[in-house]
Amino acid sequence: MKRRVRVAVIDSGVNTAHPHIGTEVEGVCLLPGDSDDYVDRLGHGTAVAAAIQERSPQSDLVIVKVFDRRLAASIDTLVAAIDWAARRNVDLINLSLGTANPRHGEVLKEAVGRATAVGALLVAAGSHAGVRYFPGSLEGVVSVGLDWGCPRLGVQVVGGSHPVFGASGYARPAPGLSPDQNLKGLSFAVANVTGLLARELTAGCRPSVMTAVERLS
Repeated sequence: MKRRVRVAVIDSGVNTAHPHIGTEVEGVCLLPGDSDDYVDRLGHGTAVAAAIQERSPQSDLVIVKVFDRRLAASIDTLVAAIDWAARRNVDLINLSLGTANPRHGEVLKEAVGRATAVGALLVAAGSHAGVRYFPGSLEGVVSVGLDWGCPRLGVQVVGGSHPVFGASGYARPAPGLSPDQNLKGLSFAVANVTGLLARELTAGCRPSVMTAVERLS
């Protein structure tokens, strides 16, 4: 039987009991302590995973926890997370995060290269308000920008040597909350693109940025 598309979510973990997480997940915590504790205490990772699941419910989620009580992680932890996910035979790696510090660009470029070499494609925050983020602005990464004018279930691809994938920043709707009361922002634009791309992929196809352009344009 053919395996399903596997999507790694590098974030704050996941609440597996949440009704929007409609699949069994595997995961790890890369923070000090219990490596099996990938429970989400912030809600961010669960909301990101839910947005991906909404668009691609047939995908399998692989959770990599790098945040716990706040949305901050070291570059070493982020690199370890990308490497860990790449070793788990994933097709896509969602990074609803990034660093604006260009000093970290080279080490992240190397991590992207290792992931790409084994067939994993990263989807990450590219830029916002004139600020470039890494690894999302690196070559070989699906670079996502915030486009509030884009339909929530759509994507706008702007071509060029380094295409930018514009998407809505609204999260998956939550009962009792208006879109503006719910979580929103670039993190969810990234998740929305990941979910749409996961829906269009065949497991094990070794996707690339050009694959994303072709499937989502």
